[in-house]
Amino acid sequence: MKLLAAALITLIALIQYPLWFGKGGWQQVRITEQRIAKMQEENLKLQNRNLIFHAEINDLKQGTDAIEERARNDIGMIKKNEIFFQIVETSPTHTKPPANFAHVNPAR
Repeated sequence: MKLLAAALITLIALIQYPLWFGKGGWQQVRITEQRIAKMQEENLKLQNRNLIFHAEINDLKQGTDAIEERARNDIGMIKKNEIFFQIVETSPTHTKPPANFAHVNPAR
């Protein structure tokens, strides 16, 4: 009887092995589900990026506002009869007085 029980336990273990560790086992299924989840996240990011590109393409095809904005920002173009102002910000620690600047001491 003990021999029959040991044989049955061995058979059950041999049958269970592919279920847990085999090619289509639970571990492989879990790994595949994780890969699918990562791919779905990446696909969602790419779909959002594509929507942005499609909107920009439609703006460029249908309206002049997007073209004008690109020309102003990327190339620095201005319209006729416009005045261009460029504001250059400098920090006080990086500015030096001109070479011909005479320092006047107000205490004297």
